[in-house]
Amino acid sequence: MSEKTALSVVVLAKNESGRITKCLDSVKDWADEIIVIDDESTDDTVKIVKNYTDRVFVRKMEVEGRHRNWAYAQARNAWVFSLDADEIMTPELREEISRVLKTEPKENGFTIPRRNYIGDYWVKYGGWYPSPQLKFFRKDRFRYEEVAVHPRAFMDDPCGHLKSDLIHYSYRSIEDFLAKLNRQTTWEAQKWYNAGKPMTRGRFLWRTYDRFMRAYFGKHGYKDGFIGYVIAFNAGLYQWVSYLKYREIILNKHTRP
Repeated sequence: MSEKTALSVVVLAKNESGRITKCLDSVKDWADEIIVIDDESTDDTVKIVKNYTDRVFVRKMEVEGRHRNWAYAQARNAWVFSLDADEIMTPELREEISRVLKTEPKENGFTIPRRNYIGDYWVKYGGWYPSPQLKFFRKDRFRYEEVAVHPRAFMDDPCGHLKSDLIHYSYRSIEDFLAKLNRQTTWEAQKWYNAGKPMTRGRFLWRTYDRFMRAYFGKHGYKDGFIGYVIAFNAGLYQWVSYLKYREIILNKHTRP
């Protein structure tokens, strides 16, 4: 067996017994540390991951950004790769990262192109590819914004960019796609409210229209056919549903005795 790469792979999971085996198989003989942070799964996720690593932590995720920062702080290595349970490391990406680390890079982190799927369909347009993600970084130079949904990543410059793809099975199906929209719009509405962010009717209508047009026409989502239309429609619908839930929060706050 070849020498393992001095890198900590940190995996966040919740009820991923059906997918996490492929995820961990893609790094088990490569990274010298695998850490799994389990969000109180009720399936066999923890049982499965213990076949790969003894560094398993069960911790409820209440604020995504804070949860991720805590997870990366558990790493023993200076360099971390943040891998989600629905992602798979390609051989090409493993080799590229190993080469980079041998050069003692000046960069504090690197973006990774991510190949996103809905079911078995690779979504190539609408801004979904290459969709570079900052997932490989020095743990002491990187942090997430501590918010519950869509936290921003912050890292000291310089930042590099790798060429090899990470595989991301974003959604199992259209049903899964819509279920995640429902969850994430709840978090988005609460984030707007907590931040005191003004969201007028005109602003949300514009955002709904703008997100659809940018995804479908500006980013050529139409080239993905029906799936491209669904994605663009979802981009606009996300704004619409978030606003409805935001208004409901305000109404409930004002009418509560």
